[in-house]
Amino acid sequence: MCGRFTLAVSAKQLSDYVLDRYHIDDFSSKEKLPKFNVAPGSEIISILHDTKKYRIGSLKWGFVPSFAKDDVSFQMINAKAETLFDKPSFKKASLSQRCVVLADSFYEWDKTDKNEPPRRILTTDQKIFPMAAIWNTFIKDDGTKVHTVAIVTTKSNDMMSQIHDRMPVILNKKGEDVWLNPMNQNPKDLKKILIPYQSHKMKMYKVSKKINASSYDFEDALIEIEDDETLFD
Repeated sequence: MCGRFTLAVSAKQLSDYVLDRYHIDDFSSKEKLPKFNVAPGSEIISILHDTKKYRIGSLKWGFVPSFAKDDVSFQMINAKAETLFDKPSFKKASLSQRCVVLADSFYEWDKTDKNEPPRRILTTDQKIFPMAAIWNTFIKDDGTKVHTVAIVTTKSNDMMSQIHDRMPVILNKKGEDVWLNPMNQNPKDLKKILIPYQSHKMKMYKVSKKINASSYDFEDALIEIEDDETLFD
């Protein structure tokens, strides 16, 4: 799964990235940057294509389908790639409301050993990467619109399988172009890119258990720790 991630960059770094990759030249983040421990319920920076150009904005992490009775009791932070195009909750969004969420690492906990410290997982080039996602706008009874998002997950690659059986779908440039093309609504084409990112292009290391608290959003969350340090967290 993907339950926490980071976007540990400055506003200038993010602005340069979206200008270079998406040709968005008028971006000014309303969100505080850098972000060292992004948790569900947060507003997260996302990119979509409106058939004419790329757009950037913030979506609430916790997907709410249109048929939900409210925007609180029915939230999903992840959507499985294997069932994405079949589940009623996700089917419409998977075909016509796709986006990516920007991150530069994510955290994961050992699924079998709860005493193990969490890991920070990032790409070897340590750059920003896009995670496949879907979005939906939920309209409350009073007419208020809530724009929500879920991150798509797939089976783990060899590296990630050491601690967990799921990981977010990280897209390369070619895969991202396919995913963000709103004209492509062929599930077979889209499923082909929802695959594990290559292990040799990723790395992970242990970090403090301080990040277990979703409110802990400080730079030292990124620091690699030794095994014996975990006793004092």
